[in-house]
Amino acid sequence: MIVFEHLRCPLHRYTFSVRPIRLWVEQHCEGRVLNLFAGPTMLDVIEIRNDLDPAMPADYHLDALALLRNWTGDSFNTILLDPPYAMRKSMELYKGHICSPFRQLKDEIPRCLSPGGIVITFGYHSIVMGAGRKFSLERVALFSHGGAIHDTIASIERYHPDP
Repeated sequence: MIVFEHLRCPLHRYTFSVRPIRLWVEQHCEGRVLNLFAGPTMLDVIEIRNDLDPAMPADYHLDALALLRNWTGDSFNTILLDPPYAMRKSMELYKGHICSPFRQLKDEIPRCLSPGGIVITFGYHSIVMGAGRKFSLERVALFSHGGAIHDTIASIERYHPDP
């Protein structure tokens, strides 16, 4: 069964700076969290932070794909994906930093995620990791920003690798 939630909140370029979104994320994170596109907002979770922008408070300032491909530490229980949702958004709002090719990023995530772990993704789509990567959709949240502003969709998908 998939749980669907609808929340109204303002839009901000730093998604987690919006209180209802931040609280929703903190409520649903499990265990050790990798925040791949961290931005300035510190979450009240056990968080390893990555942001390409060296001005952001982060443990790493690496391209997200490079971080995943080279990760040799313990696996994570939750991985947060909140990249710029479109090339235009990246160019206009994030100093022109372009995030990694998203498909390659998604292909690398399972090797850094514990079995039974979750991926929480923000963007314009509800299915991100997908059954082909052995994920099942558990929860979808629609964050309505009002007016002519596109809604933000958050999904929680759980990883079920082969036994």
